Amino acid sequence: MKVLLINGSPHQSGCTYTALSEVSRVLNDEGIRTEILQLGPKPVQGCIACGRCAGKGRCAFSDIVNSAIERMEQSDALIVGSPVYYAAPNGSLISMLNRMFYAGSASFAHKPGAAVVSARRAGTTSALNVLNEYFTISQMPIVSSQYWNMVHGNTPDEVRQDAEGMQIMRTLGHNMAWMLKVMREAKDVPHAPAEPRQWTNFIR
Repeated sequence: MKVLLINGSPHQSGCTYTALSEVSRVLNDEGIRTEILQLGPKPVQGCIACGRCAGKGRCAFSDIVNSAIERMEQSDALIVGSPVYYAAPNGSLISMLNRMFYAGSASFAHKPGAAVVSARRAGTTSALNVLNEYFTISQMPIVSSQYWNMVHGNTPDEVRQDAEGMQIMRTLGHNMAWMLKVMREAKDVPHAPAEPRQWTNFIR
């Protein structure tokens, strides 16, 4: 079993990475492989609704998005981490997720998902809600912790001093491991049959 963790911060070893690393460590201790994919500081093209990804499972723009989709195809779960900017996730991460979930939607269904956010002080709850929406529209069970999945601190050292936040990360790791192990045991239980997709426009 493998979990893909996306560090949506431009800083490779910052506060968000510190939180994700704690989750990753617990998953590894539980016998689950992990990979942390770094978004990095480069700009990410937003979706332009060109429709060229239809039926292909890949975005028309060849960048980190298609790499993430490929990694997700080989993974059993996803954890997305982001710093909090103006009570929302990093804009580059949003651009990535919009294209990734739209083009590669088949790679996400029925795989557990979790979001992690990091902030100096506030804005975490609204940022967390934004990230969770990607899972709920993609038929992904959301994995929770003992509190909302957030850490606080202005530096990695301060995040490590957030005893409650780090415990929340460890609990998230254990809960994700439990979910994956339960799903492995239930692998012979079929998913509910998919109905033909219905589209309703409110303006007719």
